[in-house]
Amino acid sequence: MEKDFSICRREVCEFARKMAAAGWVTGSSGNVSVRAPGEGDCYAITPTGVDYDELVPENIVICDGEGEAMIEVENAPSFELPVHVAVYRARPEVNAIIHTHAPFSTILSVLRIGLPPIIEEMVPYLGGEIEVAEYGQSGSDQLAESVVRALGPKAAVLIANHGNLLAAKSLKKAFNAASLLERAAMIYLEALKLQALNRGIVHQLPDHVIELEKEMFEMIKTF
Repeated sequence: MEKDFSICRREVCEFARKMAAAGWVTGSSGNVSVRAPGEGDCYAITPTGVDYDELVPENIVICDGEGEAMIEVENAPSFELPVHVAVYRARPEVNAIIHTHAPFSTILSVLRIGLPPIIEEMVPYLGGEIEVAEYGQSGSDQLAESVVRALGPKAAVLIANHGNLLAAKSLKKAFNAASLLERAAMIYLEALKLQALNRGIVHQLPDHVIELEKEMFEMIKTF
């Protein structure tokens, strides 16, 4: 069984380090997880308190939905495990989650402003308008419930005063979604600045395009 876990531990470590290299987190903030092989709730997740520049696959925790380790490790699972577990239980098709504190997404989360569908890629790859989950203390059941509710069937959610969360079929897809979300957030904030100076209007995609691309999202997210 350890051999099976080694694959997902390496993958979680790889994408956690990529997340840090992208500038979306500092130190040991943010977290990454995947469904691990096994019966019932079984997850590979980044640990609490290990900086990403020091992270190795052996630090990645394999645990159940209650945070109980399924193999012997020195580290405790991420403090945000309840959020990850809540999303996995609500979304059986989701196999990977990335939670980042990327700057532009976090600015929107602090302002508690959702991200409307302003660029073409947002709807087919993220699911449309990205909502802001109500504030909840880190690691709390309240936060987990808020995130699941605001995420709905989409691939992304903003977390009030905190950052974002991406849910996808694989870590590669979740990482790409995080990159797209951060780019769209940057574009939106820059557009809002110009709008405030009376230099234009922020236009959303046409409604008929949004509806068509939502159908594309339903197909894309299954692959």
